[in-house]
Amino acid sequence: MPLPSHVTPAHGHSFSSPAPGLDSFRDHRDVASFAPAALGYALFATRWLQAPLYFGLVAAQGVYVYKFFNELWKLIVHVINGHADETYVMLAVLKLVDVVMIANLLIMTIVGGYETFVSRINLQGHRDQPEWLSHVNSNVLKVKLATAIVGISSVHLLQMFVDVHHTSQHALLWGTAIHMAFILSAGILAYMSGPMLESRKSGHGCGGHAGGGHPGGGHPGGGLADSHGEGNLQLIPKPSTGAHDDATTSGRATPSASAATSASTSTSTSSLGGSGAESRIRAAGFPAPKALEDFDHDYPRSLDREAVAMLGKLHFITAKENVVLLGPPGTGKTHLAVAIGTRACQAGHQVLFATVAEWVARLADAKAAGRLTEELARLDRYPLLIVDALGYFPLQAEEAQLIFRLVAHRYERGSLIVTSDKPLSSWDLVLSDTAVASAVIDRLVHHSEIISVEGDNYRMRDHGGFGFTSPAVR
Repeated sequence: MPLPSHVTPAHGHSFSSPAPGLDSFRDHRDVASFAPAALGYALFATRWLQAPLYFGLVAAQGVYVYKFFNELWKLIVHVINGHADETYVMLAVLKLVDVVMIANLLIMTIVGGYETFVSRINLQGHRDQPEWLSHVNSNVLKVKLATAIVGISSVHLLQMFVDVHHTSQHALLWGTAIHMAFILSAGILAYMSGPMLESRKSGHGCGGHAGGGHPGGGHPGGGLADSHGEGNLQLIPKPSTGAHDDATTSGRATPSASAATSASTSTSTSSLGGSGAESRIRAAGFPAPKALEDFDHDYPRSLDREAVAMLGKLHFITAKENVVLLGPPGTGKTHLAVAIGTRACQAGHQVLFATVAEWVARLADAKAAGRLTEELARLDRYPLLIVDALGYFPLQAEEAQLIFRLVAHRYERGSLIVTSDKPLSSWDLVLSDTAVASAVIDRLVHHSEIISVEGDNYRMRDHGGFGFTSPAVR
């Protein structure tokens, strides 16, 4: 049957044109859906109108800097000339404190307000990132501003009482009343923030929210969840195990298993109630809380304790170097990796932890979706990645290639901590290919600290080891 005149074959296939009425309906539907979206984007773009306001506050900050040094110079001149008694000095110092507190209020409003209402400030991993910035939102910002105002009011009231001889009783009464009103309002805001915070946590525990998501929640890959849109990638936390834990993996983690693990976790990785360090620790996906101070350094038969102490200073992260922890199962490699990662979180670094199986599952999903390069680039935001349990099962060739891509991408770009129960000489069996193993080792150990942990299984110390002895690590 010949095709109608308005139909043109394409790529060797014949198509039937839909009825004109259906085309018209689709056009109207597209226009109807596009208009609200365009309007929404336009309204959302108006947030940039606030940006000049914050730069105006920056100029006001400069005015207070000038005022501070001007008052400081007056104080110094009066003290040198002998015209400053104790009361004058105290009032002058309180005035300086007042200026500093107002300046603190300004910087909190500038940075926190811009971050909350205009655009995110990408400070992830910056050593000087303020603790409050990682969980700032409009509710928290209001409470902090209210408490700052209470502090400023306290200084003003103290100035009035110090200079009580020159302050009228009427001024003291109203000053005290206003100060109590500030305290009452701050208390009410703080009280209201509690229920609101719990509501946000319960409402977004699994699906995530604008400030961060549940680790792996709702993500088909499970291993990493991308909250903040293009923001924090978060790894699923693993089940908690013993004191000296080396995560033993009986099989590869599947996306469904990872999703189930994340669904069982009840704490949001970016909880608005915790400090920045606590949020980073939760977002890292550590299997259990560990600290270097809790590690039993006397249990391993062989361990370079000075090297471990040096790693605790985190210089290797700023130098973008790696750490390789080798030893039999149960000797504390994962404990050391998690403890170092925890300390890095406390120092302001973003960290991600996962077993080899979880890394492979996530990278495989990214490759299948055609975004492996993008996924690796996202990981650049994290100064430290921890790859746990390399060697507990052999990788297929495709999986080994993914690990190579990860290590090669991180080379001189960011730090890795890798734990393995196999010596480097056996990694060709783990990675299923001598050439791939050689390439991985070459990039991993070029700038690295290799620590061998030799000893018996810590978890089996009360069971006599069942007749097994730990092999030596070469």
